[in-house]
Amino acid sequence: MNSTELHRTVRTAVVGYGLSGSVFHAPLIAADPRYSLDVIATSDAGRQAAATQRYPGVKTVRDADAVLELAGDLDLVVLGTPPATHFPQAKAALEAGLDVVVDKPFAVSSAQGQELIALAERLGRVLTVFQNRRWDGDFLTVSKLLAGEALGSVARFESSFERWSPAISKAWKASATAADGGGVLFDLGAHLIDQALQLFGPAVVVHAELQIRRPEEKADDDSFVALRHESGVLTHLTMNMLCAQQGPRFRILGSTGGFTKHGVDPQEPYIVAGGGPLDAEYGVEAPEWAGVLGRDGHLDALPTERGAYPEFYRILAEKILDGGISSDLPVPVDPEDAVETLKLIEQARALA
Repeated sequence: MNSTELHRTVRTAVVGYGLSGSVFHAPLIAADPRYSLDVIATSDAGRQAAATQRYPGVKTVRDADAVLELAGDLDLVVLGTPPATHFPQAKAALEAGLDVVVDKPFAVSSAQGQELIALAERLGRVLTVFQNRRWDGDFLTVSKLLAGEALGSVARFESSFERWSPAISKAWKASATAADGGGVLFDLGAHLIDQALQLFGPAVVVHAELQIRRPEEKADDDSFVALRHESGVLTHLTMNMLCAQQGPRFRILGSTGGFTKHGVDPQEPYIVAGGGPLDAEYGVEAPEWAGVLGRDGHLDALPTERGAYPEFYRILAEKILDGGISSDLPVPVDPEDAVETLKLIEQARALA
């Protein structure tokens, strides 16, 4: 990295200022000195006002097209918009000469994802996918645990995201079909599948159940997917938006012990409550939510690792400032990984 790059910032626009843009992307970008948060795109007047209040000096525009008109003054576009928009917006941003972060799901089909990867390679642009839950504290804990020998040989991995949301809070989610990227399999399932692949490697879907419980749901809101990994591990993934009693977030069974963890990573609710990623308390889980390791009658608490969503943007900044696509440094999430996740989602839909 030369001296010019050491003092350069990544000029960034965030498209979409709902939960994704306001809670995940904008706070992480604004907290990292290697970035400048220059533009936020949202058509909602209230969200525009909120963005301006929280980030004085940021330019607000209505949509992705307005962002592309400013492409000459930007380096990076972050897409926190509904899934059906990801492919056309990412394609347009790449063609405008910008590096791109796409929220999960990467696209609404694996073919679209592969087309974006090929386009980014041809144009020499950095492309990555915001699979932020690779940096959940509980997932980091599981990753560290599996790197050791405390569980012996793992046979079964159970992972779930269960929530009590009897009403669909977002208009686009209420109207989105599976073809639009709607439903809990595309939403929470994209995280669960990605995590399983990171832990245990390639897999195929051996069973899938996709159900609709809420009257206004157009895709799926209560789903289960079983994966068999080439490594031999059997993974059970549960995602449910109408769950009155939630089970463990993780349960892992091995030949010499097991691990069970309840609760959800605290980073999102901490930001929603007004905290920031630079706070000392950010990402720190309360001790009472620690998982338990061992076997019944011989259980020990295992403290949760600190959550680390800022790592995504730290890794990305290093990649972009080191020369972008020509740098040997990795992107935070290889988009090929996201395509593999989409392929498994497609397999699950074909089986269900």
